[in-house]
Amino acid sequence: MKKSLFGLSAAAVCILGISVARAVATETSSSCEFHPVMMENFDEETAPNRRIESISSHRIGPARWTAHTPWNGDFGDATFGNPEPGGPFKINGGILSITASKNLEGRWTSGLIAAADATGAGTGTRYGYFEVRMKMPPGPGTWPAFWLAALKPVAGSDGNVEIDVIEYYGRATSDYQAVVHVWYKDPAKNRGQGQVITVPNNSLVNNYHTFGVDVSPQAIVFFHDGKKVWSQPTPPELDGPLYPLVNLALGSGWPIDQTPNPSTLLVDYVHVFGRDAGPPEGCPAGPPTSPRR
Repeated sequence: MKKSLFGLSAAAVCILGISVARAVATETSSSCEFHPVMMENFDEETAPNRRIESISSHRIGPARWTAHTPWNGDFGDATFGNPEPGGPFKINGGILSITASKNLEGRWTSGLIAAADATGAGTGTRYGYFEVRMKMPPGPGTWPAFWLAALKPVAGSDGNVEIDVIEYYGRATSDYQAVVHVWYKDPAKNRGQGQVITVPNNSLVNNYHTFGVDVSPQAIVFFHDGKKVWSQPTPPELDGPLYPLVNLALGSGWPIDQTPNPSTLLVDYVHVFGRDAGPPEGCPAGPPTSPRR
């Protein structure tokens, strides 16, 4: 699957501004209060190095994002491009656009942003609330996603939790998928559980919507437009911070011969709020009550 740190297939699903990037370590505490960790609104006020320069090819700092997965695991039927003139990324009016298109050779290119690099540098939190507001591209073959991965050095890491807050498949216009994975170098140890979330037909391509997840020691709780849609127990392997990724991939085993050229994912913001572990009974799950924009 696209997000496996070890190149596993999609079939695994079925069996179940700042100048220095940072990871926010969550202390054991009874507090349920949120604090901002990343308030990325894709404008000059929140970009650490102004606009598109907040995305680099492979290294965090001063850029907040990298344009490839830290483990160099591109996936899907489009090559992820670098932040350069003519590349997949544009920032305009507080909106990040990630565009999939065919190059002069007829090959698809697209884009991904990750708030981490291979050294383990990046921005994230172990417990808290992660949210994106975005508008999906129409058409079959598109495969946009907002997801979380373990913030740790790639070399030697194992038993990594991955949370797919939303995977949208353009061929299915009335639902999306949420998934919790645990990836090991030994494929026999991998496990995962997914859920199909039903939405009004074509609603995700017609308007912006929010997709969020609350992560606590007790549970991983998913939200769509602020409403709870699914939950799973938190895996014991969650032993450190998670960082966000956003991408527009193509395919995932589905044909892309009818995918519109170009296809564009619009991202309004990515917000991350940290929180302590909370009391033994857990904190109320859900987004912060204060304005998020």
